[in-house]
Amino acid sequence: MTINMTTALAVGHRDRLMRLAREVSFEAGTRLFEEGRPADRFWVIRSGTVTLDSRVPGRRAAAIESVSHGELLGWSWHFPPYQWQLGAEALSPVRAWEFDAEAVRALCARDPEFGRAVAAWVGSVVAHRLQAARIRLLDLYAPYGSGHRV
Repeated sequence: MTINMTTALAVGHRDRLMRLAREVSFEAGTRLFEEGRPADRFWVIRSGTVTLDSRVPGRRAAAIESVSHGELLGWSWHFPPYQWQLGAEALSPVRAWEFDAEAVRALCARDPEFGRAVAAWVGSVVAHRLQAARIRLLDLYAPYGSGHRV
């Protein structure tokens, strides 16, 4: 299951958000952000794929999930202390809409209805990504691949 912006936000809220967007692109292999660094922006992917990863002490970063067309990349901008909780790398060439986190938070504060809609969208993405991370890490590191639910 993916949380797509077009289904998560009503047309009016999506239009308001898109007024703050700017088009960007990244080459394959580009690191978009690193765990623990300031989360001052976020993206909605237009094309391409970005892999989310988590540092694991003594090992390579573990790939948690991939994000693609229409999906939110980055949710840490929405919650203090506004630091990335995961890392992200472009798996292929990526085109995206980029948003300044401070500008979006300010718009959310000025318009509580819009703010609730954005919070619900971001919250559903967080819940989905946490579950995906749990399953992926259990598959990688627990005995007998115990990450799948019965």
